[in-house]
Amino acid sequence: MDDRTELIRQLKIIDLATGALVEGLQAGFHHSVFKGQGIEFTDIREYVPGDDIRSIDWKVTARYNHPFIKEFTEERDQTFYFVFDVSGSAGFGSGTTKQRKLLEVTASLAFAAIRNNDRIGLLLFSDRVEKYIPAGRGRKHLVRLLNVMIDHKANSSKTDLAAAIRFLASILPRQSTVIILSDFASPPFSLPLRILRRRHEVVAIRITDPREEELPDIGLIELEDSETGEQILVNTSDPAFRDRYREQVASVSKELNMDFARNRIRDVTLYTSEPYDVLLKRFFAVVKQGRYGHARVL
Repeated sequence: MDDRTELIRQLKIIDLATGALVEGLQAGFHHSVFKGQGIEFTDIREYVPGDDIRSIDWKVTARYNHPFIKEFTEERDQTFYFVFDVSGSAGFGSGTTKQRKLLEVTASLAFAAIRNNDRIGLLLFSDRVEKYIPAGRGRKHLVRLLNVMIDHKANSSKTDLAAAIRFLASILPRQSTVIILSDFASPPFSLPLRILRRRHEVVAIRITDPREEELPDIGLIELEDSETGEQILVNTSDPAFRDRYREQVASVSKELNMDFARNRIRDVTLYTSEPYDVLLKRFFAVVKQGRYGHARVL
């Protein structure tokens, strides 16, 4: 990643800025954004007049021939897992790298969660699970997560989001909110994502760079796949080539959005040229739209 000292300085700024920004949005983050996850089953007891009949446990009632109801308690905290892309493609950026921008975004959301006394966990992935830290709470825990993201050196440059999703689906002990931060340049992951979505809330934050959507007219250039090392020589002065490139990128993006919609995943797109606070505002706006939605930061 970038210089560690500069990153830490920037994260301190983000901490202060997030505090001011979240002040007016905090209630939406904690209550409206992930509504429906704060109820947990605790016990079964005999029915008494006045109880909600919708809470009756019919299996237990039939067994004892007497009405019993399920009791629930509201969980005052939430659990968030940040799924952070450390693959080779995340190192690309025409100004700021995608990985640097993802770190800023993750930090801003994590600071907001900690201010609500929520639990936060972390999973770093490439084409494998590189690092997993179970959810915890408090600033000390947050600092640990940020240090891991800053210092981690990926073991692989390739991407396989499906591996990370399958891991989380098998290991998360309680209903959580999973926030995936990636460019989503990965082999197919729709099926494991659908399985994860059955129990957990999932939000996708997609990072992209302007140069990935449209090539400039600068003549012959050599393009290299940052994950495979494959190189190709292209003529960017050819208008037909630039048009085909633009259409292909748009097609991939459209398919990704359709995949999110099919799986009822709320998603936000952010450019590397955009400040992290724009994403934070857009994030709150999008997740309040309903069960899922799409937004692009323009």
